[in-house]
Amino acid sequence: FFSGPMDAGSSPAPHVHSGNPSLAPPESKPRSLSTLIMITRPKADGAGQEVLLGMKKRGFGEGKWNGFGGKVEEEETITEGAARELKEEAGIEATDLQKRAVLTFDIATLPRLLEVHVFSASQFKGTPTESEEMRPRWFSTDAIPFGEMWPDDVLWVPLLLDGQSFTGHFAMETDEKTVDHVLRIVPQESLRL
Repeated sequence: FFSGPMDAGSSPAPHVHSGNPSLAPPESKPRSLSTLIMITRPKADGAGQEVLLGMKKRGFGEGKWNGFGGKVEEEETITEGAARELKEEAGIEATDLQKRAVLTFDIATLPRLLEVHVFSASQFKGTPTESEEMRPRWFSTDAIPFGEMWPDDVLWVPLLLDGQSFTGHFAMETDEKTVDHVLRIVPQESLRL
């Protein structure tokens, strides 16, 4: 389902892709900023794409495959935070980061909304290397281990891998149970940095 990034001039008009169009994040809940990067590359045989995921070895999300990212520090921009986390967790530097999504997660058991800025990249320097926090592995985009990932990933990762730009909000009972969501396709330039 991966068709590569869309041309800058071909951004679709905003529209609801899936979910409850009236769902919105609560404005009164404080936000915690974080990042996530999905790295892709052509398969060695040229037939399709692969995505680099990391098995989380400790902390929030332990035991799940995920992209690379984490909290944004006070002194850095969101893009700088994304780049730093990728270097710390996988030992590589993306050279073509593109912001693709802003997702919010309202998990009933947490005091803050998680606001996740999602990036994609297909060019990088270095070799993905295991860190104390993540064990990287390439997966074919037609064999992504969604059963071992966050439950919402199956809803939005295909959009990202298809080159779409989007926003989303997920209402969750716990970090394992999504009770409602909305995903909106938006022009890439509308995603704030």
